[in-house]
Amino acid sequence: MIRVAAVGDIHMGPDSQGVLRPAFETLPDCADVLLLAGDLTRHGTPEEARVVAREIKDLGVPVVAVLGNHDHHDEQPEEVTAILEEGGARVLEGTATVVECERGRIGVAGTKGFCGGFAGRNAGEFGEPLMKEFVRYTRRSADGLRTALEELGERECDARVALTHFSPVPDTLAGEPLEIYPFLGSYLLAEAIDTAGADLAVHGHAHAGTEHGMTSSGVRVRNVAQPVIGRAFHVYHVHAR
Repeated sequence: MIRVAAVGDIHMGPDSQGVLRPAFETLPDCADVLLLAGDLTRHGTPEEARVVAREIKDLGVPVVAVLGNHDHHDEQPEEVTAILEEGGARVLEGTATVVECERGRIGVAGTKGFCGGFAGRNAGEFGEPLMKEFVRYTRRSADGLRTALEELGERECDARVALTHFSPVPDTLAGEPLEIYPFLGSYLLAEAIDTAGADLAVHGHAHAGTEHGMTSSGVRVRNVAQPVIGRAFHVYHVHAR
């Protein structure tokens, strides 16, 4: 049984240094990997990213992350990524990594993802160039996730996890206003997960959502936004293949 700890939407700033560190230091006792599902900072500044980097440095378990929309706000995602990687995180965007632990090889495929909505109530690639690019950006994110998951399928992983910030399913958005569902995720992410295959999918972004959901093919989806799980992280168990 592989133990996957996950949390998103921790929104750290200069005044929150050390808030999560005591809980994170318990990770070697209860988890094999920590997944960070985006919105790690408040405004995406390098200063805030350094707070996160210090919080996750030398935890004793591998840390894998994706960025969220807040982490892009200051328009320095490359700098934020570099700082997090200096702190020991593996930051994914349409890419994958394999984590080795005593219980097996954990493959993680990650992307921030984007908006667009869900089947029957989704944005279409039609009309103005800006609208087409909006949907194409989501499609590129989903394609990157699918390709990364397929790559993991060729690397003899004992478990595969899809890590995103935006949601792949509407189930985990329950509690949010229906009007903003299209801005909280996209069904294209779920299609990518179902096409390539995964044992678990985790995301954040929907602070007022619900923890549990599922794709149409039966992949477990978990909303790990900190306001939803109400703790420093939650641990999910995945059966090794």
